[in-house]
Amino acid sequence: MSSRLAALPYRHVLTLPTEPSAVRMARETAEQALAEWGIDPRHPAIGPALLILSELVTNSVRHAAVFSPQVTVIYAASKDCLAFGVHDRHPFQPALYGAVTDAGTGGLATVMELTLGLGGNAVVRGDADGRGKSIWIILPLRIDRLTAQGS
Repeated sequence: MSSRLAALPYRHVLTLPTEPSAVRMARETAEQALAEWGIDPRHPAIGPALLILSELVTNSVRHAAVFSPQVTVIYAASKDCLAFGVHDRHPFQPALYGAVTDAGTGGLATVMELTLGLGGNAVVRGDADGRGKSIWIILPLRIDRLTAQGS
């Protein structure tokens, strides 16, 4: 997956205090970056992608602020792929796919249902020192793939 992310030509990094206002700023920055990159805001994946991003940043604000004074959002894209990672310094690494299979009903279950419903992937990457992690979401932006998923 790292080679796939490295190949994405558009990138932006945003670091914010781990406070409630980070959710709004992360979402607004995503909207601005997508516009600059020429990605149609009406594309069927963009609304769910922004919700996924908001949920992940909200989780960092709610659960990681004690360990992590900052949250970092990495945005990356190409014309047919959107990826973003949310990084904090909380050591807990959630079982992303377990949120769906264990009948989860929280924000992480929503993140995974939306991600999988869009034909995307999710991964947790721990920091080398074991004291933090990034949650990465990769979503296709090809309309033919999205419509085939819904058929």
